[in-house]
Amino acid sequence: MSEQSAQNGDTVSVHYVGKFPGGKVFDTSMKSEAEKAGLFSPARDYKPLVVVLGAHQVISGFEEALIGMKVNETKEVTLPPEKAYGKAGRHPMVGKTLQFKLLVTNIKKR
Repeated sequence: MSEQSAQNGDTVSVHYVGKFPGGKVFDTSMKSEAEKAGLFSPARDYKPLVVVLGAHQVISGFEEALIGMKVNETKEVTLPPEKAYGKAGRHPMVGKTLQFKLLVTNIKKR
């Protein structure tokens, strides 16, 4: 089986660590990272985020970063507000630049 890369329409499982520039972690799917950052919640189920590419289930820059990635590949991206939560609105992350470390754990072709 050849290594296939993630494309629109595929269902991608991805572990991530979201940080603000400067290194403060605001969210992660990984228990060990959450514990390190002091964000651990026993109520949360730490597992990869499942995203259907092209379905706009996540912020645009996060989705764009996943396209072309392969299983077990890691990537670090910095998203300006335009690719994250925008420059206006009520979301607490509006206007913020966000950094993500991504690790693709599975790709299910559509």
